[in-house]
Amino acid sequence: MDEIWPASPGHFTWQLIKLFLYQMKIWAENLLFFYSQLKPPKQLPNDIEWLFPQQDAVVMKIFESFLYKYYNDNKPRRLLLGINPGRFGAGVTGVNFTAPKQLKEFCGIDHYFKKQTELSAEFIYDMIAAYGGTEKFYSRFFIGSVCPLGFIKQGKNINYYDDKELVKIVEPFIVKNLEQLLDFNVDRKNCLAIGGEKNFKYLSSLNQRFGWFEEITPLPHPRFIMQYRRKQKQQFIQQYLQFIGK
Repeated sequence: MDEIWPASPGHFTWQLIKLFLYQMKIWAENLLFFYSQLKPPKQLPNDIEWLFPQQDAVVMKIFESFLYKYYNDNKPRRLLLGINPGRFGAGVTGVNFTAPKQLKEFCGIDHYFKKQTELSAEFIYDMIAAYGGTEKFYSRFFIGSVCPLGFIKQGKNINYYDDKELVKIVEPFIVKNLEQLLDFNVDRKNCLAIGGEKNFKYLSSLNQRFGWFEEITPLPHPRFIMQYRRKQKQQFIQQYLQFIGK
């Protein structure tokens, strides 16, 4: 794991230079590098496998189109951090909380993926529409994940916190990549944790150790809303907008 505090004044100077260089580069360049250099642990416990769409050159090319459309600048942005990608959204497109249907219809990105949607993506893009649209939203926010890659067990999604052995193995990977993401021009005053209490508690525990954000605000998981509280969807959208701020 990278050191959190520098070992020497020279190291401290280099960290400042690196931070300056990251913040001078546009988000699209930083994010392309970030997702192209992911090196997760090879072995996972209990028949769990990585969901790693960034290994596919076609996915990365489409992801690049998305990034240069919405992140072709170095303006500060706030983070919304989900749990980890799922197999019907970011596990296909490489774009967090974005299934093929939303990537085409809302973002205007052409692709060759099978046209399919996903409940969490439907909620997120309804929220983005209520906020003012994709250009306005993505100019102010980046949606990432606590763990940048997802997990599959017996053909189904699994969250990083669902298996104690899994958390232990992937935590150094999680910490390293969150710290690299935070080298970008991120507004650290408040991070929005998407995914309910477990994701919020885990991210908060890391934040207590490393002091990344001044505050973390929990938001309910879009899939839970769409599956169990669909009639109250507009109320939950307003809850999101209240914390995001228009």
